Amino acid sequence: MFWIAHIVLFAALFMDLHGLSMQFFLTSLWIPVRMLYAYPLMYWAMPKYLLRGKYIQFLVIILLWAVAGWFVNYLFRYYFFIPFQDYLHLKNINRLSWHSGSLLASTTTAFAACMIVLFKHWFKKQQEWLQAEKEKVTAELQLLKAQVHPHFLFNTLNNIYSFSLENSPKTPGLILKLSSLLNYMLYDCKAEEVLLEKEIEVMKNYIDLEKERYGNKIEISLNIEGDIKDKYIAPLLLLPFLENAFKHGTSEQLEKPWLSVDIAVKQHVLRCKLANSKNEFVPVSQHGIGIQNIKKRLQYLYPDKHELKMNDDGDFFVVSLLIELMNNRMEHPPSPFISLPVTENASL
Repeated sequence: MFWIAHIVLFAALFMDLHGLSMQFFLTSLWIPVRMLYAYPLMYWAMPKYLLRGKYIQFLVIILLWAVAGWFVNYLFRYYFFIPFQDYLHLKNINRLSWHSGSLLASTTTAFAACMIVLFKHWFKKQQEWLQAEKEKVTAELQLLKAQVHPHFLFNTLNNIYSFSLENSPKTPGLILKLSSLLNYMLYDCKAEEVLLEKEIEVMKNYIDLEKERYGNKIEISLNIEGDIKDKYIAPLLLLPFLENAFKHGTSEQLEKPWLSVDIAVKQHVLRCKLANSKNEFVPVSQHGIGIQNIKKRLQYLYPDKHELKMNDDGDFFVVSLLIELMNNRMEHPPSPFISLPVTENASL
């Protein structure tokens, strides 16, 4: 395609000399010479010197190649091109063997061809770099997700262990709930997104496990509003905040602790507000491994499509999270995400 375009362009430029059809033919005669001039630069000099950073050597080769091209141009014109035009009895023959126009045409053609090869090389490197970045991000996300699983599992097993020490008849039911959670983490969480319903179901199971541990010592409120069906979310994004509320909030509360979880979905935007009581003299760290992992995953998975705020108000702690959800897996909703202000005392 490149050489066809070359013939058409130069034939159109010089069609006044011999007519369009004859100029097509004469321009085609130059193709082997210009290939001989261009291809060594494209597939030898550039890969060996330019693309390896050997710029001085490449510049020297370009200068030497320009001199060689001048002589090749001269020999072709003097021994073939001009005699062939005489054989065809053409008029308006340029008989300058050192004609600079034909050398300029060869040089311009070689330069254009080299630019195309250079662009192809750059495009290939860009694709490789993007693929490497994608694989890097995927690996980091898998690592972050893997860090969430043991953390959550460790705390849940501790809860069940405390019941087993008391030989509680509730232990088998708790183990069954844990089995459901493990099934979710081992199989469902391999996907990039899961149904929001499934994530909320896992949160309910977790709350049930904690209710059994605390009994009547804790007041828990769970409210769900809006249509949560056919919505997708990255797995294990909401659960760590719930886990953190139990571990660092209610468990350290001296008086009767409380926990409130409000989840609402409206116009493809998930609003999750989680508030829990805490010991006002014990500040909640926002830099723990679990919270930091969630922040990183949110940045990777929902760039400019989420808003996270955490506020420590002394005797209670509030997490407010907004995420733009997906109707179908890997499909973004048609309307843009509208960032809404979130304050520590705002209700969903």
